[in-house]
Amino acid sequence: MSFLDISHLEKSFGSNRVVKDFNLAVEKGEFISLLGPSGCGKTTVLRMVAGFESPSTGVIRIGGVDVVGTRPNQRNIGMVFQAYALFPNMTVAQNVGFGLKIKGAGRDEITARVAEMLKLIGLPDKGAAYPFQLSGGQQQRVALARALAPKPQVLLLDEPLSALDAKVRVSLRTEIRAIQRELGITTIFVTHDQEEALSISDRIVVMNGGIADQVGTPFEIYNRPTTRFVAQFVGQLNTFSAEVLDGPAGRVSVAGVPVTLPVAVAGARVDLAARPEAVRLGRGAGDDVVLPATVREVHFLGSVIRITAEIAGGRVALDTFNRPDAPPPVIGAAVELSLAARDLIPLAG
Repeated sequence: MSFLDISHLEKSFGSNRVVKDFNLAVEKGEFISLLGPSGCGKTTVLRMVAGFESPSTGVIRIGGVDVVGTRPNQRNIGMVFQAYALFPNMTVAQNVGFGLKIKGAGRDEITARVAEMLKLIGLPDKGAAYPFQLSGGQQQRVALARALAPKPQVLLLDEPLSALDAKVRVSLRTEIRAIQRELGITTIFVTHDQEEALSISDRIVVMNGGIADQVGTPFEIYNRPTTRFVAQFVGQLNTFSAEVLDGPAGRVSVAGVPVTLPVAVAGARVDLAARPEAVRLGRGAGDDVVLPATVREVHFLGSVIRITAEIAGGRVALDTFNRPDAPPPVIGAAVELSLAARDLIPLAG
């Protein structure tokens, strides 16, 4: 049995079903991200695991014990919120030690654990400071230390980085992942940021309309999405309409070019997708699809150049590395685009 097991979880507010038959098995020490747009049910799932919401139906087991009906303070869970929720009238040390104090830990134990936590988050000399004297990133580190101080079985993170600026977000998410690995704590991380989820997760649960559309590793979610929603929500995407020539054999026609896909397809037509980095300028060795195109836009993004080109029936975006010895084509230039059949993703749902 998994360490955290969620089975057939549902939640309704009146007639509105916000979580529908949600199932997830999380191994001990695993880092799971719940990813999806606003209103998809990800935070509601987190709040049910924490005990702040009661499920309409379903089971939540932690370490084999069903915790549905158990009060939040009895679940041995640590939680970090988007808004930090630090006590402004307490010092950093008092904030970090608050959970231990509530549990009745002795003064020496609290002092030692607080010092350990402040060292872990890189703020060993901030114990006497107050929250208003800290930056946003530092406050969120303190909130993390407070959640970890009582040694919880599970750590829940509810969009903890969304209130921070971009550079601090990247730095802090890396720190959170490093701390999680060091402690080996089972973690559920809620976010609407695709890059965030892809960069730090062992597995990602992509949620849409209250259901788990797909569960997989970041590599699987990005490269082999199983539904149209996942393909379009995670990363940039090009779509092509193809005629099915032989469905069971995976043979289709893309812009008049016969292609054999690595999977079978059904129906008379199928929509295919390709990531911008899978499309190349010119003919590549082993490429199965070559399309004449006209360059319409060129965007310099630093290490990457994004080119938008017009083909028969639409536009295609492609990403290429910025190389000083290979300047991008000019707008209006006639080019050839190519891609391999293995990089075409049939879209379902």
